[in-house]
Amino acid sequence: MENKYPDFSILMVDDELPWLRSLGITLEGPGGFSNLLQTTDSREVTGLLADNDIGLVLLDLTMPHLSGEEVLAQVKQEFPQVQVIIISGMNKLETAVECMQKGAFDYFVKTVDEDRLLDGVRRAVAMIELQRENSRISAKLVSRELESPEAFADTVTRDPGVLAQLAYLESIAVSRQPLLILGESGVGKELIARAAHRLAKVDGPLVSVNVAGLDDNVFSDTLFGHRRGAFTGADQDRGGMIEQAAGGTLFLDEIGDLSAASQVKLLRLLQEGEYYSLGSDRPSRINARIICATHQDLAEAVSAGRFRKDLYFRLQAHQIELPPLRERKEDIPLLLDHFLAQSAIELEKPLPTYPPELKALLGSYSFPGNIRELQAMVHDAVSRHGGGVLSMTTFQERIGSQRTQALPNEGNPFLTMRELPTLTEAGELLVDAALERAEGNQSLAARLLGISQPALSKRLKMRRQQN
Repeated sequence: MENKYPDFSILMVDDELPWLRSLGITLEGPGGFSNLLQTTDSREVTGLLADNDIGLVLLDLTMPHLSGEEVLAQVKQEFPQVQVIIISGMNKLETAVECMQKGAFDYFVKTVDEDRLLDGVRRAVAMIELQRENSRISAKLVSRELESPEAFADTVTRDPGVLAQLAYLESIAVSRQPLLILGESGVGKELIARAAHRLAKVDGPLVSVNVAGLDDNVFSDTLFGHRRGAFTGADQDRGGMIEQAAGGTLFLDEIGDLSAASQVKLLRLLQEGEYYSLGSDRPSRINARIICATHQDLAEAVSAGRFRKDLYFRLQAHQIELPPLRERKEDIPLLLDHFLAQSAIELEKPLPTYPPELKALLGSYSFPGNIRELQAMVHDAVSRHGGGVLSMTTFQERIGSQRTQALPNEGNPFLTMRELPTLTEAGELLVDAALERAEGNQSLAARLLGISQPALSKRLKMRRQQN
């Protein structure tokens, strides 16, 4: 499939063929617009609008057969969603005002500066894209169903919040605006970036760059490339990641760690749609969608002065925030089965079965490393598995180790209480919490409490006798 921009067509209408050719060169070259149609006969406009997905019409006023004003009236009556920009040889204020009153998006004289004309076309295209995205989002909120579930084959979930995020991602898939993916480390931000790339159905590749720890010079060279002689050792031209991602997607991971100087360059790239290779004084236009991700709280980073506010707002054109695994407990059994099957295939072992209490054990854990931590646990357990039922020992050792490390940082929960429970009351509350997390399994609850199963049974028996 040929990758064209924008995803809707721009129709150029003028009876002067040389002018149409000149306008097309301007739009394709400096403008970067490739989805263009043209006609020299104003009578063909409504038929072209009916047969093609056209979002914008660039219309001359003085033409034989039907005048531009007549065509403008037809378009706004029959195709009100289509925007029209008048590009006329007449430099008359009254005519411009009249066209705007009849629904034209803008009015330009043919002798106008090329940059001003392109700016007007870009503004119209951006508005049309926003209108279409809003329509898709509204329709998705109503349907609540995924149209392309195959794009999310790597994302295992039944969490309503995550599914809503996936539906939103479908609705913005063709957008050229940046996408910001937020979430703790290990929640699957890169999987979302891959899904967004698949949904866009573009010809170009997905190119991923982890920008954490890159100083400004390395960042610039990595993304923008360099020309021969740009610095010592640059003995030949080298294209950057933006060039490699042409026609596809550029995924910038850990964007919250960018230096201040690199943030300025990224902001200019997003605002202007162009960049300079190191050692070059000629700009190149970006032809890739940019997706950014970070585990950091960017709003807090902006308040602290570590991240530019204008860049933050620019990245927020589309935003997805993935919840941590501890907030989507119902996904743990699904992920457990998924990673067991995946590990068995990778390690060339039979798919193991596991004891029922394993789900309860995992459900009682907070998973600070999120999905990536669960995947590592399962892979380790399967690698040690020799046959029969999967041992819980590996999981217990890992969870116990993590809990021991976490205790000093969690603080004393009783310090915030206005009235302290008695030792007996605190013990009963702790037992109840352990049983709830263990889903009634006394062996697992005893492990969570750090006591033996007979000791817990004795305590529960004494409670029943007292009641």
